[in-house]
Amino acid sequence: MSHKVVEMAVYGAEQICASCVNLPSSKDTYEWLEAAVKRKFPNQPFTYTYIDLFEPTDDEEKQRMIKKIIEEDLFYPVVVIEGNIVDEGNIRLKNVYAELKKYGYQEAD
Repeated sequence: MSHKVVEMAVYGAEQICASCVNLPSSKDTYEWLEAAVKRKFPNQPFTYTYIDLFEPTDDEEKQRMIKKIIEEDLFYPVVVIEGNIVDEGNIRLKNVYAELKKYGYQEAD
C-alpha cells in the first residue's frame, strides 16, 4: 500500500527543560524515535527532521511551530507529524505509531 511520505519533526533544544531533568535529551529522543519507527514500519519512508528551538530557520511553518511551543510552554522534545503535535516531553511510542497509522503506515508482521 502506498501512501504519502509523512513529515515527522522533533523540536527540541540542547538544554533539557527543567521539568524533564530525568528524561533523555531532545537529540537522544530524536535518534531513538527514528530507530523505533524504522523498526515498526520497515520500508515505509518518512522525512525526519530535528529542529532546534533556539536556532533560526527560514521555514515559516517551522518558525510558527517554534513560536507555539515556546508561547504555550510545551515540554520538549515535541514530536510533530504533518504539522500536528503528537506528543511532548516524555515521548510515548504508541502515540507516534497511532498517528503514523492514520497516514497508512502498517506495522511489520
